[in-house]
Amino acid sequence: MSFRKLNNPMHRRDWMQVGGLGAFGMTLPQLLKRPAAASAPAVAGNTFGRAKSCILLFLLGGPPQHETWDPKPDAPDDIRGNLKPISTARTSFQDGELMPKTAQMVNDLAVIRSMSTNDNAHSASGYWMLTGVPHTPMNRETDGKGGAPNDWPCLGGQVRHLLGDRGRLPGAITLPENIWNTGMINWSGQTAGWLGANADPWRIMCDPNASDFEVSELALREGVTPIRMRHRGNLLSQFNKGVDDLLRSDVVARWNRYQQRAIEMLSSKEARRAFAIEQEDDKLRESYGRNRFGQSVLLARRMVESGVRLVQVNWTRWKHDTAVAPAWDTHAGNEERLKKDLMPQMDAAYSTLINDLKQRGLLDETLVVWMGEFGRTPKINARGGRDHWGNVYPVALAGGGIQPGVLIGSSDAIGGHPTSFRREPQDLHATILHLLGISPLTEIHDPEGRPTVVSRGDVIQEVLL
Repeated sequence: MSFRKLNNPMHRRDWMQVGGLGAFGMTLPQLLKRPAAASAPAVAGNTFGRAKSCILLFLLGGPPQHETWDPKPDAPDDIRGNLKPISTARTSFQDGELMPKTAQMVNDLAVIRSMSTNDNAHSASGYWMLTGVPHTPMNRETDGKGGAPNDWPCLGGQVRHLLGDRGRLPGAITLPENIWNTGMINWSGQTAGWLGANADPWRIMCDPNASDFEVSELALREGVTPIRMRHRGNLLSQFNKGVDDLLRSDVVARWNRYQQRAIEMLSSKEARRAFAIEQEDDKLRESYGRNRFGQSVLLARRMVESGVRLVQVNWTRWKHDTAVAPAWDTHAGNEERLKKDLMPQMDAAYSTLINDLKQRGLLDETLVVWMGEFGRTPKINARGGRDHWGNVYPVALAGGGIQPGVLIGSSDAIGGHPTSFRREPQDLHATILHLLGISPLTEIHDPEGRPTVVSRGDVIQEVLL
């Protein structure tokens, strides 16, 4: 199959916009009340449920489209920058020069160059990417308090709620930590929200690259057996039943559910095997990259092998990362940061994951999603950096029902706005859900018991087999 660029007829959402949806002031709650019949058309083919699991790689800060999937070699210097595009395994497609390993994997990928939120706030645009629903308000950072109106369930929460757990491991796991803005301000959109704590993805705080790596939920103190731990859990449960109303509140009940689940994991041989990353071949570990992200990606592969349906690997700031704008938020020294701390590590982990899954015969049943919350500004600023840009940015998909060797969408000559096939996060979510065997029209109920559908996006059929 050739690596080809696909253009799509006018999207149904575009027709709605032309018809004056915004002029009538339709809000998100009103939009969610539309009848199911008005949602996405039936999806052709046999890709429904093709993916048994999904690994979602979330690159906090916003990877730059120009140096990754959408280089602009003919743009002016202050747009193009010093980094050059390179040829890939397909002559019709180029990516950034700092992605040489990924360049050889493009035959396994579907790249969408035209995602958009028009939201330039990390946590707001990120909330939309994580949940498939816009943040309220847009273009404003979250306050970290959570709750309504920004408590729509995240993708992992949706998957766990609708598909449940497999064996002793939860249906969704997030590692190696949660996503936060400077000041440890937690992003909204990382839990199951109003679906309830039982559907929350398990957040595993860890560093799989550490020499003494262990997961706190699985680490037993010396001499404490799983039986004794389980007994302690029962005693605590009995104690909590006798305390006052405060201790019987929803907060404590939620904490108890987490604790009980942790105890079940402690006594589970399959869970402990899944986290035994030291059993991996040293050469393979080196190929993923001996850093927290690389080893977390390897751990994610072990998780899906053990039956976890969705594993989200967050690239957050590293301990040595002291930049004013850390991780992929390259407001200053974009080129230097990409060369040193970002692109080589990402290129190694991502390309190795695709190849590792392929060699194990797992790629056909494992969906891999590469994404961030937005892209970076076309023009390089006075500090040699690129700023926030939600108008256009790329995502990449592979495996699990994805058609390999496909390039979809385009941006203008400076990588500033989509020129074809503009898509929004809800469309990506609908596609992921579809591949995992969840119809976007699946009915869920809000806290008031009102029915709605899990996604109002359109499945992106052009990326499917």
